Amino acid sequence: MRYSVKLFTFLGAFFILLTTVYTVWGINYLPDRFEPAGMVALLLTGFFFFFIAFYLHITDRSLDPAPEDDPRGNIEQYQGDYGFFSPYSWWPLVLALAAALLFLGIAMGWWIFAIGAVIGVPALIGWTFEYFKGQHAN
Repeated sequence: MRYSVKLFTFLGAFFILLTTVYTVWGINYLPDRFEPAGMVALLLTGFFFFFIAFYLHITDRSLDPAPEDDPRGNIEQYQGDYGFFSPYSWWPLVLALAAALLFLGIAMGWWIFAIGAVIGVPALIGWTFEYFKGQHAN
């Protein structure tokens, strides 16, 4: 996690420097078209990177060293479960179709959005409660 702190700190400093360059450029070379929205966006981006770096630094102090922080570490040090995945479930496919219809409905028409919602709600409920009934129930 130490490398993540260094990365986000570097990116925060880069965006603060970029904000300075953008502001000087805008004031000196485009005085009639000064636009503060880009300056604020770059400044907030830099601050957000610093916030993430600060959070990771605080979190890193309370945890044991991560395996990726050891320069002589092996791949075997970082093992364990990555999660549980349903091998024969069709619900993710139906849910992906519903999400595609929802996004298409926002762009094309609200009636497509309604069809996506009608398909999506049962798909989400089915995927959530898939292992509570039938042959896979606990």
